[in-house]
Amino acid sequence: QVQLVESGGGLVQPGGSLRLSCAASGSIFSINAMGWYRQAPGAEREFVATISWSSGITYCADSVKSRCTISGDRAKSTVYLRMSNLKLDDTAVYYCAASTSMGVVTKTGEYAYWGQGTQVTVSS
Repeated sequence: QVQLVESGGGLVQPGGSLRLSCAASGSIFSINAMGWYRQAPGAEREFVATISWSSGITYCADSVKSRCTISGDRAKSTVYLRMSNLKLDDTAVYYCAASTSMGVVTKTGEYAYWGQGTQVTVSS
């Protein structure tokens, strides 16, 4: 089993930035990729970004690509999400996820482990 704990959410002004962290523990040797998702009220969970531990390749969804950076420290089993120029519709619960699949993982079903989520509210 893998446990994921997110941190760094909160209230951010429009145009501001956020930096979320996710620390993994447990059977971390089984993890090959980590990702971030978000879910706004009344909406489906949406893929945001992913990082492959084996290749180091990162990928951000087209909807946030210009404002998104995902990075990680494999030695610390921690992944980070930075987003800039935040907009009102970036308001959501942001979830960290871990996958045993190889490569760039963008399909929700390939993530076996999920964190509890951290709320990000963009408001003036």
